[in-house]
Amino acid sequence: MKSHYSDAPAAEPLARHTLAVIVDNEPGVLARIAGLFSGRGYNIESLTVSETEHEKHLSRITIVTTGTAHVIEQIKAQLGRLVPVHSVNDLTVQGEAVERELALLKVVGKGEQRVEAMRLAQAFGARTLDATLTSFVFELTGGSDEIERFIKMMTACGLVEVSRTGIAAMSRGAEGM
Repeated sequence: MKSHYSDAPAAEPLARHTLAVIVDNEPGVLARIAGLFSGRGYNIESLTVSETEHEKHLSRITIVTTGTAHVIEQIKAQLGRLVPVHSVNDLTVQGEAVERELALLKVVGKGEQRVEAMRLAQAFGARTLDATLTSFVFELTGGSDEIERFIKMMTACGLVEVSRTGIAAMSRGAEGM
């Protein structure tokens, strides 16, 4: 006897999407957007927010999330219905977007650990923002994968603290949002 479960459609694949959302810069907007995600059980992997047009009081929110094509379409539609939202752009659908993140890393060590931390920072193109006899604070800007590799490498050199900005992204080409 054949099982009906084998006739079930294959599960939709999950995909990572970067959304750029233009909103009014006013109190409570970010809370409403975060509430939309949490209320429906969607995860936010990265979130950055900043005012981009001071005179128009507009902010840009960049959200990285993962879901099926259906879930991503739901998220975009629900975001678009919020009153302070002016536009929702799926940078992933528009093509390869330029994505960057900034990280600060504090590394504590002496002797060979210290030398290795400096060597790795130089290899990754990280800037030294602070240096004492026992510690460094490095700054690295790049793709999330590069930052993850740098963090992993610095763990062996005495990494004690990490601060990351989240992803800032923009579509390639001449067209704006």
